[in-house]
Amino acid sequence: MLFDLRGRGRRRTVQAIYLSLAILMGGGLVLFGIGGATPGGLVDAVTGSGGTVGGDIYAKQIERAQKQVQADPRDVAAWAALTRAQVQDASVVGYDQTTGAFDQKGLARLEQASTSWQRYLDLDPKKVDDGLASLMVNAYSASGLNDPVKAARALEVVIAGRGGSAALFTQLAVLTYAAGDKRKSLIAERRAVDASPKARRKLIEAQIASQRSQIDAARTQQAQQQAQQGSGLGG
Repeated sequence: MLFDLRGRGRRRTVQAIYLSLAILMGGGLVLFGIGGATPGGLVDAVTGSGGTVGGDIYAKQIERAQKQVQADPRDVAAWAALTRAQVQDASVVGYDQTTGAFDQKGLARLEQASTSWQRYLDLDPKKVDDGLASLMVNAYSASGLNDPVKAARALEVVIAGRGGSAALFTQLAVLTYAAGDKRKSLIAERRAVDASPKARRKLIEAQIASQRSQIDAARTQQAQQQAQQGSGLGG
């Protein structure tokens, strides 16, 4: 976990980074599952705009998929279906639209989805479902499991499936920076710039630099607060 989100101010700071990234850098590709093999994204799961509303439908899908993977643990499609249903169920039963974050119930379900996602990847499917990967990018966001390393890996799957774009490479540049991999961040930034019209390249560079600055500021704030807490305990 990159940031400790137990402090209210810290959570809002880090969420602002991810939210601005999603909005400014083409987050619709992830948030709404645009372009994936499976329609619908995290927002559909939260609002019910993708079809049937309510947690019961997802609970039934989870139960059905669990029976399938128990019967055949190497059923790639069943693991994908289980992962998707678990993320969607978390978004229905454990997402607070007021705070823009998952509660403990939702986080527990996202943890289950993360386990299923890894089982799916371990089976080395011929073509990883980039629509499912887009859901996992959000599951690993600061409002969810807060794991930028796994979020970046899922986004790489999205890019591999849909092809690179300036927006997606910009997202990857920021996520990999948040994950602590400056080298990958610089590579993604160059690809984002190369994929952009010449007139927008300076803007892309400025946007990425701004996001990095916000991440650095959040890290500094967290370190200062931890130091203050430590000195208070020591006193």
